[in-house]
Amino acid sequence: MKKKKLILSFPEKTVTSPVTYMLVKEFDLEFNILRAEITPDVEGKMHIELRGNDEKINKAIKYLEDTGVSVQEAAKDILIDKDSCVDCGECTSVCIPQALSLDSKTGKLLFDKDKCILCKSCLDSCPVKAIKLNI
Repeated sequence: MKKKKLILSFPEKTVTSPVTYMLVKEFDLEFNILRAEITPDVEGKMHIELRGNDEKINKAIKYLEDTGVSVQEAAKDILIDKDSCVDCGECTSVCIPQALSLDSKTGKLLFDKDKCILCKSCLDSCPVKAIKLNI
């Protein structure tokens, strides 16, 4: 089973439509909402993780785009500049899903993209600004 993290942006006309329900009903996908900001009749943004086979995920993404939902992959959104990072661990203290941690042997910062929910708390916590958002 493949996993894919996506950022969905819902325009005003689709924000109240049951498009995520259709991911389960029509495409037999599992999904987990990692973060959501929805303003009814205005806009919405949702970070989800889809689970299923490649063909069904691709068909679901096409369906979302056809309904007016903007879809972008999320897995590459957080970048850590290893040259700037001083491995202070400040970011690990604000990382709720524990995607950021310090290696107990080397003291180096580790980043697990699969755990990251793109809450962006780490961006402001880094004293040397080594963590950036890839837009």
